[in-house]
Amino acid sequence: MPRPAWIKARAPMGEGYERVTALMRGLDLHTVCEEARCPNIGDCWNRGTATFMILGDVCTRACGFCAVKTGLPARPPDPGEALRVADAVARMRLRHAVITSVNRDDQRDGGAGVFAACIREIRARVPGCAVEVLIPDFKGDWTALEVVIAARPDILNHNTETVPRLYREVRPGARFARSLELLRRSKAAGLLTKSGIMLGLGEDWVEVEETARAIRQAGTDILTIGQYLRPSAEHLPLRRYYTPDEFAKLREFALALGYRHVESGPLVRSSYHAEEQVPRG
Repeated sequence: MPRPAWIKARAPMGEGYERVTALMRGLDLHTVCEEARCPNIGDCWNRGTATFMILGDVCTRACGFCAVKTGLPARPPDPGEALRVADAVARMRLRHAVITSVNRDDQRDGGAGVFAACIREIRARVPGCAVEVLIPDFKGDWTALEVVIAARPDILNHNTETVPRLYREVRPGARFARSLELLRRSKAAGLLTKSGIMLGLGEDWVEVEETARAIRQAGTDILTIGQYLRPSAEHLPLRRYYTPDEFAKLREFALALGYRHVESGPLVRSSYHAEEQVPRG
């Protein structure tokens, strides 16, 4: 299926891109920008921003849409990773840092302790920097979730990714109800919460609206809606492209549900304009 004219992203090149690349290599850090083949990498890295991916580069799940490598990680979590992430945040002079991870179902806490350590180290190294975490579901281990909540990130993000009907195909290791419960618990703890869905996997319009409503009913504050782009022929097929006008209509629909902030567009991803979504002052 040929890409429409509105799916255009900046090529990954330029001085800013090279600078971020060198920093990540030098500190032995991963980014979801690279590992998940994000179309916005050229734009974000040239602006000096990146989304850090902790806990290695091998995911224990195999979601049908995702370009990240899958399998059984060969190494345990790196105890020095949080310090290196904080170092990168300081060197990049970030005002808003986004931390995500692979799933680490091989770890007792799913990697929650490393998330918490990253939040603490960034706060210690770069006071005033907002910290957003995009976390996995920890297989419904709410004790692990509490470890992250206790570190008080400025935004706690957990993506539902798609409509419930498609979970078995798109996210076979996840459960929609589990993701909603994670969001509910995080909101009940007083955190600013966020989730995201992608379109083009075979959902219909009513399902998208119902999913946005269910996420909002879980207390979620921020919603991102973007276009699924097939990473390779080995991944789930793209069923259709949504137009910019359709994304605009979904944004208005979601705002009417009571979300405080909605990003909706073909190239929107979880950390798209993330720095604009946290209250300051």
